[in-house]
Amino acid sequence: MTSPDRSPEQPSKETMTTERHGLIECEQVHPALSVSNVSAAAEFYEEKLGFTLAFTWGDPPSMAGLSLGNVQIFLEQSTPSPNGCSVFFVVGNADELYEFHRAAGVDIVVPPGDRHYGLRDYRVRDLDGYELEFGHHLFNSGEPLEIERVDVPVRLEKRLAALLNDLAEYKRLSLTSCLEEILLHTNEPFGDGVASPHTKGQLRHIQELKKKHGIDYDSHASYRFVERRTE
Repeated sequence: MTSPDRSPEQPSKETMTTERHGLIECEQVHPALSVSNVSAAAEFYEEKLGFTLAFTWGDPPSMAGLSLGNVQIFLEQSTPSPNGCSVFFVVGNADELYEFHRAAGVDIVVPPGDRHYGLRDYRVRDLDGYELEFGHHLFNSGEPLEIERVDVPVRLEKRLAALLNDLAEYKRLSLTSCLEEILLHTNEPFGDGVASPHTKGQLRHIQELKKKHGIDYDSHASYRFVERRTE
């Protein structure tokens, strides 16, 4: 039996959408929040939340763009409407950003915690009552994987070993887990190189650790390591 609202010759809605638009590409999304005072809100986002002012429009401003890393939100002059509205930002290290927000006196609605949906996040409230969430991915989510560990005799260059200890503590991992993480990632190809388990923020921290421990050799130096003889 033919449906009364569609003849056999009529294409389905899904087919029409595919033929008309094909694969739609979208590069960015910009949440827009209505605020009571664009200048005051932009200053709060910049000074208290750590955003970067990208632009303002009008004099006095009726719109502003604020960036956090590679993402941007808009603030527009209008009546705030925070009910039923929140914005979530995935960042490199939510704990570090939380400490910055806490020290700046930002209103913390929910403190950091590991969530069942695979993120560690927290929530703050801005001047107009909007709730903003900041979190980073948790890679230990999922079913436990039972393994057997074995002792492997390992000797590391002294400064590199000190860096590894500090890095494991910074990432809240055991030394063993930190080594396993690095090995598993660097055994996988990524483009013309190999994968890295470190975020951009963690890589910046590693550069600071290299300075701290006086590591002045490059990543290929290990091929030339000759162990110093002890008397």
